[in-house]
Amino acid sequence: MKKLVITLILNILVSSMYCQTNDSILRKLTEELENICSREYINGFSVAIVNQDGILYEKGFGYSNIKANKKYTNNTIQNIASISKTFIGIALLKAQELGKLNLDDPINKHLSFNVNNPYFPNEQITIRQLATHTSSIKDPSRYEKNGYILKENDNGVAKVNSNFRSPDEKMVLDEFLKNILSEDGKWHKKNNFLKTKPGAIFEYSNIAAGLAALVIEKATNQSFNEFTNEHILTPLGMSNSGWSFTEVDFSKHSKLYKDKETELAFYQLVNYPDGGLITSSTDLGKYLTELIAGNNGNGSILNKQSYEELFRPQLTDKNYNKRNESAYNDEYNMGVFMGISAQGQIGHTGGDPGVATHMFFNTETKIGKLLIVNTDLKKEGIKEFIDIWKKLEEYETKL
Repeated sequence: MKKLVITLILNILVSSMYCQTNDSILRKLTEELENICSREYINGFSVAIVNQDGILYEKGFGYSNIKANKKYTNNTIQNIASISKTFIGIALLKAQELGKLNLDDPINKHLSFNVNNPYFPNEQITIRQLATHTSSIKDPSRYEKNGYILKENDNGVAKVNSNFRSPDEKMVLDEFLKNILSEDGKWHKKNNFLKTKPGAIFEYSNIAAGLAALVIEKATNQSFNEFTNEHILTPLGMSNSGWSFTEVDFSKHSKLYKDKETELAFYQLVNYPDGGLITSSTDLGKYLTELIAGNNGNGSILNKQSYEELFRPQLTDKNYNKRNESAYNDEYNMGVFMGISAQGQIGHTGGDPGVATHMFFNTETKIGKLLIVNTDLKKEGIKEFIDIWKKLEEYETKL
């Protein structure tokens, strides 16, 4: 009995010492991030460090609204750009689990209009090729020129970005992609496609990502936002996330900035699945926790086989003209819309007007980190972004 009591006391003391040590580490990390934030080349950002059991650290820094003196917190929301594509990958595999599609299906099996590379009209493009950016579909100029839509007409804020279109020019995803990719589409051009056959060469394509989301819609008879809400956001408790301004609490949305002083007008994406998810570091941390758990064989929203497919490297040297082997390059290899670096980091980067994001987990340490920024990155801002990321990297194993 005495031995049991002594053991319990020792366990409590060790636990208490651990908590004190961990609190000290967290305070030190916050202090060092605040020092980086004080450079003020980035107006506001939030970060998180997670493992498969949950969030180890999360915090916001700077301002979500400079004029209103509103702080950026871990619950501040904004669009996260191309990290959104990883949700298409999860959705594809969930739809496959449900028997609605197969990754190796020709896309024309599910679409209401045909998409073929005019240089190789007899070669079928598959869903897997969309998901690995080997479909031979390029991003045409119309992607930029007609893809960004103002939330509302002139609201006293300069549009800043010349590609921002009036709200009355918004079209549905189906129509937008048909205009670009269908042979009878009004923006269809032969050079919207590579002169290499589908499946041959990696070519990052936002349009192909949107098309994969459209395939999901047609195969499941459910809109992409509804499908992902049902099978990803709600099960993971991502209650502050959504694909449009109407799906979130807009009062929590950060302003976006072209630079330190210039505020951008709010915008939305026509091709929204490729970069339009609105979320917070807290919610995205829940998602990253699930990805790590899934990679460890303990995921909850996909079965084990689907997670293995999600993270399986799908490409080889022959799919590239040149490969970038840097630690956080998300194009060295591809899972199913999941970037895989040469150094064992899995995740994605993102960038849109006023937005820069990173989300990766380390396959060796099983720890992930993310960074969401509300300011376009110029020279000094890039250095600040890198230093924030390096600081998260420094502390990820200390936690």
